[in-house]
Amino acid sequence: MIIGYTTGVFDLFHIGHVNILRNAKSMCDRLIVGVTVDELTLYKNKQSVVSFEERIEVVRACRYVDLAVPQEDMNKLEALNRYKFNIIFVGDDWYKTEKWIDFETEFQAKNVRVIYFPYTKSTSSTLINETLKKLRDS
Repeated sequence: MIIGYTTGVFDLFHIGHVNILRNAKSMCDRLIVGVTVDELTLYKNKQSVVSFEERIEVVRACRYVDLAVPQEDMNKLEALNRYKFNIIFVGDDWYKTEKWIDFETEFQAKNVRVIYFPYTKSTSSTLINETLKKLRDS
């Protein structure tokens, strides 16, 4: 059985999220999704609009997701030890960053493939939130 793993905030759930989850599920038998807890979203100096409890329920309701779990830290190797995945799916905005070059080396040593998916440029939670803010302010 091929187990896939990905993570995200999944705030203001949109087509980019659906695309990532659909594509990931097409490449594995079981897809586990880490949903970032509210406290951890602060690492990007952002605050989610939708609470963690609601975001994880939305992800759990997605037909491509077999298991949604809290992501309480950024330690992907700890997640590997816990969930025993064979593939990790990541947005290509992380491709060739120092952090992910290190992760790739460590994952390769453990026979875990790293698959980068294209970031959906046409929409994002940040873009949706900025648009909503402009509408509210006008």
